[in-house]
Amino acid sequence: MDGAIPALTAAPATPLRTLIVDDEPLAVERMQVICSRIDGVTVVGTASDGQAALRLIEALSPDLVLLDLTMPEMDGLTVARTLGGQANAPAVIFVTAHDEFAVEAFDLDAVDYVLKPVAPDRLQRAVARVVSRRGERTQPPAGQWLEEFWVPHRSELVRVPATDVQRIDAERDYVRLHVREQSYLLLQTITSLEERLDPERFIRIHRSCILQRNHVSGLRHEGLGVWSAETTDGEALRIGRTYLPGVKKMAGR
Repeated sequence: MDGAIPALTAAPATPLRTLIVDDEPLAVERMQVICSRIDGVTVVGTASDGQAALRLIEALSPDLVLLDLTMPEMDGLTVARTLGGQANAPAVIFVTAHDEFAVEAFDLDAVDYVLKPVAPDRLQRAVARVVSRRGERTQPPAGQWLEEFWVPHRSELVRVPATDVQRIDAERDYVRLHVREQSYLLLQTITSLEERLDPERFIRIHRSCILQRNHVSGLRHEGLGVWSAETTDGEALRIGRTYLPGVKKMAGR
């Protein structure tokens, strides 16, 4: 095995919580060993395919993903595109044996592109770039809201403008975006998504439902303090008691 490598010149105050994604067990093992010898890096999990990676990213909220490009079903580029539409997405370093995807990878705002077999000092430099970028990161200005979604659909990614989304329903760790007569599943919790949505455009009416304000045609009192939101396509959706004051405020009541 390679000899010891020096520590990062500016290791972060808190370690980079890192997820390794690769469908080759030996490659995962090698990356774990290399990461264990880089100050400021803590491996919190591994995944062998893109779907598993997205589930673990949602569950573990890592700071960094070391992402293989060529994997069955969902490849690394698709994973990175999916993360691009999420709040607080982790930094991505692509780790691959193929150099022909570098331009596309950097278009997805990857921090670095490391070729296999991975040299420990090369990965260390890539991690140092993550640390540097992390230090420069600032909060987006108020009012900068999510304008579009990139959602997996069959074998492609579909761009869905936020203005086209009429309703968002929670489905466990996913949300379902309703766009006219079509719907799309996105791996994200409804609470984390709500934080990225413009409150002038969307309103949460229930712990499992967000509506576009323009999709609300009226409010109906069902009796005994129960209210429903009537939508432009004729549905009546119950308003949760926690969210009723906000919905009434929208209606000027």
